[in-house]
Amino acid sequence: MKFSVLLPTRNRLDLLAYAIETVRKQDYADWEVIVSDNFSEENIAGYIEELNDPRVQYFKTQSFIPVTENWNQALVKSQGDYVIMLGDDDCLMQGYFSSLKKIIKDYDSPELIYTGAFLYAYPGVIPGMADGFLRSYQHREIYRKATNPFWLDNSAATELAESSLNFKIKFDYNMQFSLVSRKLINEMAKYGDFYQSPYPDYYASNAMLLKAKRVLVVPKPLVTIGISPKSFGFYYFNNAERSGNAFLKNLADPTMAQRLDKVILPGTDMNTSWLLSMETLVKNLRMEMDIRVNYRRYRFIQICAVFAGIILGKEEAIVSWKEMRTKLSLIERVLYVAPLNLLCILAGTAPKRYRAKIANLVIRISGSHPTSASSYVPGKFITILDVFEKIDPMGAEY
Repeated sequence: MKFSVLLPTRNRLDLLAYAIETVRKQDYADWEVIVSDNFSEENIAGYIEELNDPRVQYFKTQSFIPVTENWNQALVKSQGDYVIMLGDDDCLMQGYFSSLKKIIKDYDSPELIYTGAFLYAYPGVIPGMADGFLRSYQHREIYRKATNPFWLDNSAATELAESSLNFKIKFDYNMQFSLVSRKLINEMAKYGDFYQSPYPDYYASNAMLLKAKRVLVVPKPLVTIGISPKSFGFYYFNNAERSGNAFLKNLADPTMAQRLDKVILPGTDMNTSWLLSMETLVKNLRMEMDIRVNYRRYRFIQICAVFAGIILGKEEAIVSWKEMRTKLSLIERVLYVAPLNLLCILAGTAPKRYRAKIANLVIRISGSHPTSASSYVPGKFITILDVFEKIDPMGAEY
């Protein structure tokens, strides 16, 4: 059984080297790494050549292309029976291939395997987190407090995807959670590219849940998702979303964006990219199942995001509000804006140290993201390679 690790990258050779090392140090040898270099200035080709490992294959784009296109190019180059997309600031954990090979055999080749994961922040990346952190996703709803693998029945998988269409995240969309069979990849080819929309992971993760007949959940944290000074997560947590989108070169389908002109509101690009991803999902699957995008919920969370930004004093949120208020219905003004205005007034009279808590309350009111707290894993981890070397994912409970 052969595994493919897709590794798109751009100007992050130091991080890429860690990711590749966690693959090369696995206790299973039948794998390939597809490095898809998105027109880097760094000498990534030279590093790959020095590895002298034919299993690590290198491809470079002819120009700087959108993240979705780069992901698809990496996938086309792969040949494995099972495929995982790994960010260049992420890592596989010890025993990833050997553990999943046994599970695949024991459970008769699932189409999709959704594993547990850690979230690792490099020191100093998150404001107020000088030492960084390592957290577990164990409390997410999809794991059902289980420790052993279990089948996710089709109705439960559909409910998770429908929550996404209602702008409520009930499971994590990062592609690192998913080990995908070649069979499922081939079956989804009838909808076009496997990765679609400005947020390809939002689209693909939900499309797989709707289309895979046999989904196995493996709660053990077999991968680690990194937040580095060069990752989109860094831009997101440091209130620089526009820079993050430029880093990814996210591009919306202009025809779709124009068609949704009456729906789209100014505000955070993340919510609008989420909207476009779900619209893409419905466009591809609407002839097969009764699914639809909840535009009302999208507009509500976008309004909440703008007011949270105003409470925090973000200039871009104030600019967005000036444009947004001309696009709101009377019902939205009464049901959403009026109470949020009261919270803004409260925040304005509260000490500055409380404004972040009030802004966070607004986001929680929107109900878009899980409220369950992640568990911290003790230890000192200077780089993600420390996580790989110090943590046994199949050992203690996380």
